[in-house]
Amino acid sequence: MSDCTLCPRRCHVDRRAGAKGFCRQGLEPAAARAALHFWEEPCLCGSTGSGAVFFSGCSLQCVFCQNHDIALGTGGYAVPLERLVRIFLELQDKGAANINLVTAGHFIPQLCYAIPRARQQGLSIPIVYNSSGYEEVSSLGLLDGLVDIYLPDLKYRSPQLSAQYSHAPDYFEKASAAIGEMFRQVGRPVFAPDSGLMKRGVIVRHLLLPGHVGDSKRILRYLHDTYRNDIYVSIMNQYTPMRHLAQMPQLNQTELSRKVTAEEYERVLDFADQIGIENGYMQEGDAAAESFIPAFDGEGL
Repeated sequence: MSDCTLCPRRCHVDRRAGAKGFCRQGLEPAAARAALHFWEEPCLCGSTGSGAVFFSGCSLQCVFCQNHDIALGTGGYAVPLERLVRIFLELQDKGAANINLVTAGHFIPQLCYAIPRARQQGLSIPIVYNSSGYEEVSSLGLLDGLVDIYLPDLKYRSPQLSAQYSHAPDYFEKASAAIGEMFRQVGRPVFAPDSGLMKRGVIVRHLLLPGHVGDSKRILRYLHDTYRNDIYVSIMNQYTPMRHLAQMPQLNQTELSRKVTAEEYERVLDFADQIGIENGYMQEGDAAAESFIPAFDGEGL
């Protein structure tokens, strides 16, 4: 933390001294919400919900992010480590199927304290690491044995797209290596026979962007060629044109101003079926709505 290289941005700032890099976060964890969350994949939510802790800041900061308000690191509340431990236990007491750490890569050292501490105090449900995929393999190695389920994105194959929308031309290189490390740690999926809840494994999410069916196909081809059906793939159509995009004139005339069409999504799903993807999730109906975005009002903190 005194020379932070936790994420691929490798800012080299002294966060222990209060300096902040790309993620805009210091030494103490910050979060915006800790509550039962019902909008993850069914094997993560079950009937009781996932115990989601939404951390402030992000090492990627996509221009279209649905969690834009907290991704920039300007919102949220300080959460001392012992309080973070208690939050995990409180979510378990509320019936959470798991503890879902949403965008926590810039707080990995703090998690390496909080997770074992919570385990010592009775935490027994799985830990889910919910990530943009833009991670350093060396940092993920610190979580080996602490995380049960990895839930990364694989957003882009094209470096041009990742540069334009996430200022990260190396996204695919870093994210594909990160997913490899995640799979090395937890291996093939394991489910509880009674509830169907995932207990261990990797689910890779891919959000289809409007106008970029070809890039989505390349992502799915890579995942299937690399992992076959040893991982789950969640193909998402929930891209939502966010209001803050109107403040970015250079993006106003691009595909980002519209939702994904039903025809685009069907083409991607058909391709997934054609290449043999069997373990996966799709979204039905209109999942593209700001109403699906939770209130980042400090609940549960």
